[in-house]
Amino acid sequence: MTNLESRSGENQTFSDHFILVGFSYLNKLQILLFLVFSLMYLFTVVGNLFLIFLIKMNSSLHTPMYFFVVNVSFSEVCYTNSVFPQILIHLLVEEKTISIPGCAAQMYIYFIMGLTSCCLLAAMAYDRYVAICHPLHYTTILSGRTCVQLAGASWILGIVVAVAQTTWLFSQPFCGSNHVNHYYCDAQTVEKMLCNYSWKNVVMSLSRLVLFVLGPFLLIILSYVRIISTILQLSSVEGRNKAFSTCSSHLAVVTLMYGTGLLGNLIHTPSSTSDNSHLISLPYTVLTPMLNPIVYALRNRDMHGAFRNTIGKVIFSHKRRC
Repeated sequence: MTNLESRSGENQTFSDHFILVGFSYLNKLQILLFLVFSLMYLFTVVGNLFLIFLIKMNSSLHTPMYFFVVNVSFSEVCYTNSVFPQILIHLLVEEKTISIPGCAAQMYIYFIMGLTSCCLLAAMAYDRYVAICHPLHYTTILSGRTCVQLAGASWILGIVVAVAQTTWLFSQPFCGSNHVNHYYCDAQTVEKMLCNYSWKNVVMSLSRLVLFVLGPFLLIILSYVRIISTILQLSSVEGRNKAFSTCSSHLAVVTLMYGTGLLGNLIHTPSSTSDNSHLISLPYTVLTPMLNPIVYALRNRDMHGAFRNTIGKVIFSHKRRC
């Protein structure tokens, strides 16, 4: 019987929990991995929260672009907290179990955050398009109300799709072994454990990928086609460089998120039987959230100025108290 044939004839007795195999095969190296992941977890949460704090504290950053950055950073913090604590615990304990409701809750959160981030990156691309292609109408087109509507639509779409997908998945019976060859409740891995897993599940997974992941990516591509076309028409080299620099941080985040995510999804297809799916997932589940604040901190002059201003305010305030 192949992976895509129905398994309704199998024994449908199933435990009330999953066993996440994860990095069990590394044995003593799990302690080292715990230390590395602990530092990455701390850096990711602190980095993204500091980015939010920096934007909130500096009025010069109260623009549409940074409004979306705050939303993306918040989603990264939530995403990280849904996966990392359980990974760290499982690196220290013998029994790496997670209840089925706990698995579903984890899947709800990372689906919501992942899909929302894709939509927010598309909204940020639209922001860059308006800023460069229609600079005189920027404040009119991207008003505060419009930004809230775009961000709200991103969150609503992420929540609706995530709830529908995850609820559908966990409303069906599971069969066979309860061992999940992953370090978290990955949807594609868990989906293969359904009793009635068939080609229809593959079609649904690919449809989700195309509509809600590649869809926003296509909007980003279209926005940058117009942006690049407009920039190349500028006569001033300095003007072209300045225009490109305003997009560099966003482009870096898009490349990082979609590059690692799409690579993982293309290699780890719904019909694949790879035992290395957890290694394939590492770049976009662990590295991307951590590198997000680094990209905005290193490649953005506005953030450099805001950081200096914030440090100056803290030092000045401390001196006044003394």
